[in-house]
Amino acid sequence: MFARFLVAAIFTLSLVGCASVPMGDAKRNAELKTFKTNTAVAGVYIYRNESFGAAVKMDILVDGKALGETAAKTYFYSELTPGKHTITSKSENDDTIEIDTVAGKLYYVWQEVKMGLMYARTKLHLVSEEEGKRGVLESELIATK
Repeated sequence: MFARFLVAAIFTLSLVGCASVPMGDAKRNAELKTFKTNTAVAGVYIYRNESFGAAVKMDILVDGKALGETAAKTYFYSELTPGKHTITSKSENDDTIEIDTVAGKLYYVWQEVKMGLMYARTKLHLVSEEEGKRGVLESELIATK
């Protein structure tokens, strides 16, 4: 009985309002959605294109450095040196993904929102270029810290 109540409460909270985060520049957002590459670095889009869990913000770190928090339908863009990098998403749980980047390539990491016990959970996925572009186009740029 308590478990059903808890699941219902979490679901209801996920539908109440939207979390707000500082949004990035509209011109930069449009520019990033052309998906141009920089031959000197790797570009990484970290996006959350779902409405589920809209009231919950989730922290994103790249190589231990905080980029900021995501909200529903938002994304970060980061340029990284070629090589291995760790991306971490923090919520009720922490999830980490390691990517080995190559200069001149774009990478897309989807931040999935999942049902949690007391709060929303998170899961990171490295996705294809086609899926990633679609997710970024559905989302808006967040200002980084």
